[in-house]
Amino acid sequence: MSRNSRDDMAIHQKTLAINEALHALYKNPHTPLTHRNAWELLVSVILSAQCTDERVNRVTATLFQKYRTLADYVRASQEEFERDIFSTGFYRQKAKNILAAARIIEDEFGGEVPGTMNELLELPGVARKTANVMLSEWFKRDEGVVVDTHVRRLALQMGLSRSNNPVVIEQDLMKLVPRKDWRFFSIALVFYGREYCPAKRHEHNCCLLRKFDI
Repeated sequence: MSRNSRDDMAIHQKTLAINEALHALYKNPHTPLTHRNAWELLVSVILSAQCTDERVNRVTATLFQKYRTLADYVRASQEEFERDIFSTGFYRQKAKNILAAARIIEDEFGGEVPGTMNELLELPGVARKTANVMLSEWFKRDEGVVVDTHVRRLALQMGLSRSNNPVVIEQDLMKLVPRKDWRFFSIALVFYGREYCPAKRHEHNCCLLRKFDI
């Protein structure tokens, strides 16, 4: 067996051990973003870029009462909508993307959020991370692994990928993690990063999965 093959096998075994440890920590994790339907989840995920889930939920608590249907977003004034989501940051681009996505969904998808990767990627403000969240959380389809800042940081920290590119990291994790656990692994790793191993300075030796770091 070549050295590369032994290394690949070791990384694969380590990934399975990490997955098992995460299962012990989190029984059935779900996105903390508040939503009542697919469109509201999409809005929340777009708003969550460079913003905490807690702040997004505070904003959408009011937003989803003001804009109750897709048609409300289609008719919305961009300037007013920008004010409504101001505190999430990057509000101009987010408002532009959300309102444009609403019009496309109404005009091209019959008012229903599309349920395939290719169709989701046609929407403004939707890249693979957002599309993967929609597919796994709402449509219950495992077509990829969600790579957010926590997953990217921890994948590198644990030696599960050598790339800093989210697309490459996703491809690496898809090879290492059993497909049935793609959704679980990513959201559990996000929770672990927030609760036990944050990016900010902390006592790293106390992290529960410290033994898996390279």
